[in-house]
Amino acid sequence: MDENGSKTNFIWDAVEQDLKEGVYTEVHTRFPPEPNGYMHIGHCKALIMDFLTAEKYGGKCNLRFDDTNPAKEDTEYVEAIKKDIHWLGFHWTGGLYYASDYYDRCYEIAEDWIRRGIAYVDELSKDEMRAYRGTLTEPGKNSPWRDRPWEESLDLFRRMRNGEFPEGSKTLRAKIDMASPNIVMRDPALYRILYKEHWRTGNKWCIYPMYDFAHPIGDALEGVTHSLCSLEYEIHRPLYDWVVEKAANMLPAHPRQIEFARLNITQTVMSKRYLRQLVEGHYVSGWDDPRMPTLSAMRRRGYTPEAIRNFVDAIGMSKADSTVDFAFLEHCVRDDLGSKAPRVMAVLKPLKVVLTNWPENETKTIELENHPDHPEMGTRTITFSREIYVEQDDFMENPPKKYFRLYPGNEVRLKGAYIIRCDECIKDANGEVTEIHCTVDLDSASGTPGADRKVKGTLHWLSAAEAVPVEVRLYEPLLSEEVQTDPEDAETDENAVVDKKDFISRLNPNSLTVLHGFAEPCVREAENGTTYQFLRNGYFCKDPDSTDTLPVFNRTVGLRDTWAKLSK
Repeated sequence: MDENGSKTNFIWDAVEQDLKEGVYTEVHTRFPPEPNGYMHIGHCKALIMDFLTAEKYGGKCNLRFDDTNPAKEDTEYVEAIKKDIHWLGFHWTGGLYYASDYYDRCYEIAEDWIRRGIAYVDELSKDEMRAYRGTLTEPGKNSPWRDRPWEESLDLFRRMRNGEFPEGSKTLRAKIDMASPNIVMRDPALYRILYKEHWRTGNKWCIYPMYDFAHPIGDALEGVTHSLCSLEYEIHRPLYDWVVEKAANMLPAHPRQIEFARLNITQTVMSKRYLRQLVEGHYVSGWDDPRMPTLSAMRRRGYTPEAIRNFVDAIGMSKADSTVDFAFLEHCVRDDLGSKAPRVMAVLKPLKVVLTNWPENETKTIELENHPDHPEMGTRTITFSREIYVEQDDFMENPPKKYFRLYPGNEVRLKGAYIIRCDECIKDANGEVTEIHCTVDLDSASGTPGADRKVKGTLHWLSAAEAVPVEVRLYEPLLSEEVQTDPEDAETDENAVVDKKDFISRLNPNSLTVLHGFAEPCVREAENGTTYQFLRNGYFCKDPDSTDTLPVFNRTVGLRDTWAKLSK
């Protein structure tokens, strides 16, 4: 908390100190996603911090797409990212930009550095460059091309741009220090040859700047004051500052980079490389498959932007890496939906109940509240009849102790309706229970003398005559165990290797369960995207692809206590 009692963090403390000391007179941040996949929950910490910091200090936040790798980028991802940002409640008040907007300026800076002797064209292969780079404990060694005359490097660089050399044959590198204890500073690559058509610039370029070169230049050109990024970029900060300093004569500003711990969640994939494997390998139905950790998938599953923002706010900002339990994210979603989602009854695994003493053609209309704590949300009516559905799990022929649901001779109350007693069960040739017969206490309905009679169990139910068939999809984490993912951005480690076979072997085979059950009639008319609490089953969202013939509901999150007793 600050002196006024407002919540703060080490980033905002640093920003305020910069403003106090006059380092900057305003706050300008940016969110720089790479359009090579859909945004996931792991991006939200950076996204929210970038936009909230600008809002807090009356500044601006840019959206700048890091489109420096045309081999993996697509306009589909650009539009998806824009949609996700708006869904979370943010707007790029500083403007919309692309790294490709600055390709010409990056090239000019590169030529300037060659003339000044701080950049050179190298001809080492990728494997040779890795070998020359050294290790964390041993210094690297200079490339044999490091001291070539600048005129020669400039000529080769221009010929690289003209497309005279094959991919991988030449690289422009910064001339810094091959003995630096920081391996990132050992003559990092600035440009590589890549014969890929860019989705914005077409075939204008066949050389593309590296992220560590283009990113600080973009920040400085846009007047960014605070470049906020996750902790894996801390080791890159000296290079960030070096680039800005060496190009200061061609840049209008000097941003400050501040790092924070990235967001890690148990049993959750936090790498777009892995997520792309899942999509391209058809292990999921797409980037918006509700099992995915992408924001589009969470939106489809019924997560709310308020829940995600509350989650990020609750975990806070720190410099130390940690992993948050997935259950806490679910808690935030459940906490938000608890006061918003109307209640209805749905039977996911139906078992028919025949009420033998209820007249065959008689029905009764029952009124139920839409939310027990919010009478302003109104009421709805359902029909009670001779044949109803209850959950299969709500009946046991030979129950254990403290089982308060249906079994021969036991009584339960049906939510909002009557008390019934189980008399017998009907089985098929395999011994499976297919139907149970019960007797209704006709004096136990609301408003009758027996309404206050107490029984220990209360069940949800549906009239068989009016129940609407629904498809229900239940989700569990994609990973059956924890998996260590590689750094999020491809540019942080060009040589990172993904063990596809090992990763796929860790997928949870039970991540999706599809059930065919029934729900109240009101769900048929509900708009796609509507979220309900299905009593005793959890929160469920009507899928955007749902049809009138068979509504599909995705389970958003379970209840705190699935089998808790219900009020009458």
